[in-house]
Amino acid sequence: MFELMTRHWWVLALRGAFAILFGIAAWVWPGITVWALVVLFGAYALVDGVIALAEAFRGTTGGPRGLLVLSGAAGIALGIVALVWPGITAFVLLMLIAAWAVATGVLEIVVAIALRKELRGEWVYVLTGAISLIFGILLFAWPVSGAVAIVWLIGLFSILFGAAMLGVAFRLRKVGEQARRAGHGMGGATTAHR
Repeated sequence: MFELMTRHWWVLALRGAFAILFGIAAWVWPGITVWALVVLFGAYALVDGVIALAEAFRGTTGGPRGLLVLSGAAGIALGIVALVWPGITAFVLLMLIAAWAVATGVLEIVVAIALRKELRGEWVYVLTGAISLIFGILLFAWPVSGAVAIVWLIGLFSILFGAAMLGVAFRLRKVGEQARRAGHGMGGATTAHR
């Protein structure tokens, strides 16, 4: 799984970039209506879910694959619900986002723990999960009133989550390049001795 993640680091980078763009869009238009927010979030959740499913079906095996499938399916379902039911109230939207954030956070932490022996600096991956988990718990515990406050809070979460995910992606890229160089150097030395 680790080799697969280092080869496809760009998938995490893409997910992080989408999260940051969603957060920036929420901040640039803080007076956005709940309807527009629901549609924007639905599109983001749908894209993120599709990317997670694609990542899961690229050959990953074991428990993390199942968790990615679950996360991707949940994102797609949430995105479809948001797009099909754009008249959703702010409170219902907040609760859906909170549930999605908690599920995503738990998944990120589980994957980081599963990879702790293969990936140095797994704390960055744990951080992305912790940000998502804490955000979801705060939304459940402290429902924000007013669409503008919700938009600002969601924008902040999205930017923090996206930045952490980009950090993980570029760390995976660096580790993958180092592993390939080390493997290539060993292969070259073996060929030279023959």
